[in-house]
Amino acid sequence: MNTDTAVELVRQAVYLGLLLAAPVLAVSVAAGLVMGILQAVTQIQEQTLSFVPRLIVAVLTIVAVLPWTIGRLVEYAQTLYQEMPSTF
Repeated sequence: MNTDTAVELVRQAVYLGLLLAAPVLAVSVAAGLVMGILQAVTQIQEQTLSFVPRLIVAVLTIVAVLPWTIGRLVEYAQTLYQEMPSTF
């Protein structure tokens, strides 16, 4: 395995990690923003009021995108195993 192949494999792994984390992060940020606006409007400054909804939304998002996530991981692993003999 040469350096270019190793760098490409690491690049693909990092890209896949970012791609798989993006939906959960985006939904969590949106939920945090909505909860922050609600807290500012109602002047309720309870910490758990912003944390619990974000946690619930993040878990629901993980459950919703789990089939897609597993499919992408399996696809990446199959590609990795198919290309592995040619890299050594």
